Amino acid sequence: MTILPRQRCDYLERIGRVMAYLHDHLAEEISLERLAEVAHLSPYHWHRVYHALQGETIAQTLRRLRLQRGSAYLANTGLAVAEIARRCGYPNAQSFTRAFRGAFGCGPSEYRARGSHVAFRSGGSAPLEAGYQVELRRVPALVLAGLPHRGSYMGVGKAFELAYAKLAAVGLARPDSRWLAVYLDDPAAVPEAQLASRAGLVVPADAEPPPPLQRWELGDCECAVLRHRGPYATMRAAYQWLYGHWLVQSGREAADAPVFEEYLNHPRMTAPAELLTDIYLPLAP
Repeated sequence: MTILPRQRCDYLERIGRVMAYLHDHLAEEISLERLAEVAHLSPYHWHRVYHALQGETIAQTLRRLRLQRGSAYLANTGLAVAEIARRCGYPNAQSFTRAFRGAFGCGPSEYRARGSHVAFRSGGSAPLEAGYQVELRRVPALVLAGLPHRGSYMGVGKAFELAYAKLAAVGLARPDSRWLAVYLDDPAAVPEAQLASRAGLVVPADAEPPPPLQRWELGDCECAVLRHRGPYATMRAAYQWLYGHWLVQSGREAADAPVFEEYLNHPRMTAPAELLTDIYLPLAP
């Protein structure tokens, strides 16, 4: 296992704290000075460090995270666009709409009416006709290291950011690492604040991640795999279709194991419409 130089480890930990702060304060006005305090770095230099390590500016990160949250509200709630804008840190609906259109290629109202979540909610064969397929796949045992998350599943990115910083510091994160999250509760049955999940990276079987990182295993079973293309906000509707249509008509039963997801590209470098996620539903023998 390769341990990164101590100074680089320290910078990664600081950037991880900044990312966690951003996830927790997206609805607020965020200043570079406050983020410098969170990072414990000079306000003259910290943003250059952030940009160099993350590959995007703070403004780009904030825009991406706020619009990701906004797309979830649009796909999964009936909130007015003005209220969504406020909850995502925009001063008004007009500024939110401009930013949303720039990232998603359509306005908020059009996305709500015609986004890929609509095909899943139509039920029946509509997702299949839209190009979504379910594949039966034997998944080998996977060992992961990461962190738990409690709360809205749309906030699991915070756990990913913190886990990546800590794993990179001990040489367990690589450019080709596989990113997975396991979702332990049904958001339709459990209050949002109590939803439990874990986010982490696949690591070697003999890896021993240091605390507070946790180690767990997934796979070693047959799974129904739905490859989802598009914003993460659409996933809730995809789950409803996978369970409510595909599973009940497949003649199979779900195994006594949680569903999990693998993220095949990174939202920092990928347009929302091109994000690829494999949803794994473990099946009983």
